[in-house]
This record gives sequence, C-alpha cells and structure tokens, in this order.
Amino acid sequence: MGNSGEEEIYEFEEFCLDAGKRLLLQEDGEPVPLMPKAFEILLFLVKKAGTVIEKDELMEAIWPDTAVEENNLTQNISALRRVLGEKHRENRFIATVPGRGYKFVAEVREVREVEARPTDSEDLPAKPQHRGKNKKKWWLVGAAAAILFIVAAAGYLFFRENSDSPARSVRSIAILPFKPITAENRDEALETGMADTLITKLSGSEELTVRPLAAVRRFSSPEQDPAEAGRQLGVESVLDGGVQISGGRVRVSAKLIRSEDGRQLWAEQFDEPLGDIFSVQDSISQRVAAALRISLANLANRSFTNNVEAYQLFLRGRLHASRLILPELQKGISFYEQAIAVDPTYAHAYAELSNAYRAMVLTNDAPPLQIMPKALAAATKAVELDKDLPDAWTSLGSCEFWYRWDWEMAEKHFVKAINIDPSNASAHTFYAHLLSNIGRHEAAIARIQHARELDPLNFFASVLEGQILCLAGRDDESLQILRSAVNVNPDFWLAHLFIARTYMNKGMWPEAIAAANKAREITNGNAEATGTVGYALGRSGDLAGARRILSELEDAKNPRYIPAYTIAQVYLGMGDRAKALEQLEKAYEGKETLMVFLGVEPRWNELRSEPRFKALISRMGFE
Repeated sequence: MGNSGEEEIYEFEEFCLDAGKRLLLQEDGEPVPLMPKAFEILLFLVKKAGTVIEKDELMEAIWPDTAVEENNLTQNISALRRVLGEKHRENRFIATVPGRGYKFVAEVREVREVEARPTDSEDLPAKPQHRGKNKKKWWLVGAAAAILFIVAAAGYLFFRENSDSPARSVRSIAILPFKPITAENRDEALETGMADTLITKLSGSEELTVRPLAAVRRFSSPEQDPAEAGRQLGVESVLDGGVQISGGRVRVSAKLIRSEDGRQLWAEQFDEPLGDIFSVQDSISQRVAAALRISLANLANRSFTNNVEAYQLFLRGRLHASRLILPELQKGISFYEQAIAVDPTYAHAYAELSNAYRAMVLTNDAPPLQIMPKALAAATKAVELDKDLPDAWTSLGSCEFWYRWDWEMAEKHFVKAINIDPSNASAHTFYAHLLSNIGRHEAAIARIQHARELDPLNFFASVLEGQILCLAGRDDESLQILRSAVNVNPDFWLAHLFIARTYMNKGMWPEAIAAANKAREITNGNAEATGTVGYALGRSGDLAGARRILSELEDAKNPRYIPAYTIAQVYLGMGDRAKALEQLEKAYEGKETLMVFLGVEPRWNELRSEPRFKALISRMGFE
C-alpha cells in the first residue's frame, strides 16, 4: 500500500489558514504577518470553531507547563483581531464570552490536500485533488509558499554567514535618560521624561524585557558610555538619545546600540514643532520595535495627554517627587496639580499625585487621616479616567493596602495592573509587599524574586526582599541580602532599618541598635527609625536609653506628627504592655500605615495572647 500525507487547510471568509506551513494568507495569496503564539491561538480557535474555549484551556494549550499572565492571551487576541480587520465589538471572527473565554464565530471550511506518493506498484504521483472553486486560490497559495521558502532559505544562508549581523533580534533593552543636545540648555525633567515615556510605550510585550525608569535613572550623565550602561544593566540593547526644546521646536536624536560591542543598530534625528513631541515619541518606539523585530504592546499607541504644557508640568512633578524628601514631594504635588488643571483628563498625573501623597506619609511622618484620603481620591480618579493604565491600578491597590486595609481589594488591583502589563516591576513589588504583610510568605518571596528578575538593579526591591525574608523567619537569608545592600548603597536608610529588624529577631541587640541609629541619622530623625532604636535599647536592658528615646518622641509631637505605632514599640521594649496596647489602639483609630505590620511583625509576638491585641488583629482583618 502507498503512503499518503495530508495538509490541514482551513478557509474562513477571505482568509486561508495553512496549518502545515504555519501561514495565514489572504484571498490573493498574500501572507498575513503573525507572531508564533498568535498563530497557535488562531489555529486552536479555528479547529474548534463554534465552540466556547475557556481561557484556562486555551492558555494551557498555547503555553503548556508555563506560568503566564492572562494578559499574554488578551494581547494576542487583540493582535489577531487587528490583522483580521475586525472592528471594535464587531465579533466578526472572534467573540469574547464574558467570564469564560472565546469562540471563533466565522464559518470555517476545512480543505484537505492529499499528496499520493509513488509505491511499489505506482511510478507516477497522483495529481492533488482540489475543489474547483479553490483552484486559483491554491495555485496562489503554493506560489506564495514557494516564494516564502526561497526568502527564508536565503535569509538562513545570509545569517549563517553573518551571525554577527547588527540586525539580529534582541530581547532586552534599557532606555537611558536622554542627554542635552547642547549643554547650556539642559532640561533634566524632559530628558528623564522622554526615557520614561518610551519605557512605557515599549513595555508590556512578552517579546521584550524593558528596564524601568528606576533602574536607568543613574545613567544620566552626558559622558555615559551607553554600551557600558547596557552591560551593567544586563540588557542586550540600549536606546540612547538627546533632546532639546528651542524656539517652539523639539529636536531629538536617538540611536539603538548593541550592548555587547557598542554597534549601532538604528539611528534617526527629528526636528519637529513642539506640539508634535508625542508623534516623535511614537515614531521612535515604532522604529525601535521594527529594528528589534518585535510587535508593540497595547500601551505603545497610548497618549496619556495631548497637551504639551500639561506633559511638561507632569515631567517636572516626577522629577521632584522622585526625590522623596518632604519639600521635594510638595513641589512635585504642586506640579501634578498644575498639570491636572491644564488637562483634567490626565490619568497618569492623578496616579503619580496619589503616589506622592502616599510617600509623604510613609517616609515623612505626615498624618495619615489628613493625607491618605487625598491619595485615595487621586488614585480612584486615575482609574475612572483610564482603566487600562497599570500605574493607576497600582496606586489604587497601594491605597487599599496602606490606608483602607482591604487586603482582598488591594490584591485585586495589583493583579489587574499585572494583567495589563506583566513586565511592570513596580506592580509585582507592591503585590509582594501585600502578600508578605498578610502572612502569605512563600507567595511573597516568589513574587519579589520575579520583580527583581524584571528589574535586577531596583535597590528598593532588593531590600524589600530582605524584609520579606525576615518576616518569613528566614533571618540568615535576610541578613545576606541586606548586608550586601548596605555595602552597595550605605546611604539608603531602609536597608539599615530592615537589617535592624533582622538583628532583633536574632537577639543581636548591639548590631540592631547600631543599624537603627544609622537609619535615624540618614533620615534626620525619622520616627520609625527612632522608635526602633528605643525598642532595641529597652530589650537590650538599657531602660534609661529607651526612656530618653520616648521623651524625644513625645517632645517632637508639637511641630511634627509622631505615629502612635512607633511610641508603642518603645513601651513594648521597656516591658510596659498596657501602654503599648494603648498606643496601638490610638494607631488604629488614626489609620496609621505601619499598622499593616501588626499581623506579622515578630516584636509583637509577646502580645498575641492579649485580648486587646486579638481585638485589633480581628478589626484589621488579619484573621
């Protein structure tokens, strides 16, 4: 008997899907470009046309044995709808079934092209059998496939001989702060802002890892070697550029560089009216994507504002707020409010305004009941204005976590941000913090480690991993990470504060006191650092020293807000449980942010059998 082979080919409307050759072709035989995963999703849906496919089933089929975010699926579905020419809510090919998954709704016709091969009794191959109406179409299909094969073979031979070609694909990139084209016209806010906008536009794709702004901010020197920066950041490519605004025009130069050897992959210059700065940013992101041979994610075509004045005010807000000290945060808030006044629909400005308010409380001892409602209102407005902005959901999740103490809602918002942009290291980091504080330690450790994979040089994520390990009872691992962090950046106060907590877990009181004092010194008397010193002094037996710290905190109450949570620590260190509980109850009434540690912080373990402490744990929802 002769052997025969079959090729699965599916027709729907003006398209032809060739499973064997992995091609989607139009009626005239023109190939439709599709990324591999998008093709697999389309083939799976077409094979089960008319049937509702659950999201989990589809994800398991396309990404077997791989943990991926649901957003990877939705992005590929969106890409398929675009290439198929499906308009918004048209459901001409792919229908979304709310709460379940997707269904391919177009009529599908399966064509089997049989090729009979010679056997012992047959010397001549049989002619392929076609349906008459498709004869011309399949001739074109065959011709197109042959052309593609020839092109692919030529490409293979070329790249085999030119394996060092600068056009080869890379899968990671850092976008450095842009430099001034002329030194006397430096605009640091614009330079960092250009990088930040392009980071956002190129992020969110499963094909490309993009380092966040926090990782690249330190490479802003005009003398910085971009290739060396790329090697330090652990990426294959770097986008380096210059920018200047003068005479109502914006001049931008950009070049894509391979980190390995500094070889230039692409370069271009732009000189446009200032009002076209957003189209310049779009052009750069599109050209970089083309050079890297990737498709852009949904965020790439987003314009957060079309108002240049609002954009410039926003950039100045980001510049000041990123410095985190109170005067700079207040300047940042002022610029954000001005940006919102110019463009009341500027969701991104609302999200960053929320973050600045929250930082006033977390790092500058501002009163939560006065400030956190403003943070919550700004984050809520950001989400109302733009439900597809991951930073808005991260800001709202942070308010639910630190202020409203609604753990379930906070988790929902962080997951939403991650589903929109799986590469958003900030969302993963804050989600890890939440998981740690509600006692889901293993999940928190896995999440913070993933955040560090996305952003290896994020110093905050590094020290936060140390804290998460400490709260999980893995003190030796915590010390290893935090000691390394202190050596790398001895001026980062949180590293000293977190390592003090780990030393306290191990009963290393002199080391704990020294570390907490260092955090206190760097912050010029931060209340949490000061309270930690007092607690450690008391527990070490130095009650006189603890009383001095307590008096210092009480005396500082008039010009400043001193959290009751920090005073409770000192009382606990001195062995006065009743007064410690009294202060914790005040902290609860004052909605103090540090109360989120009540369920997991080891120093409170000696109070956990107290009825008043149990009541607090219950009221905060930690049970």
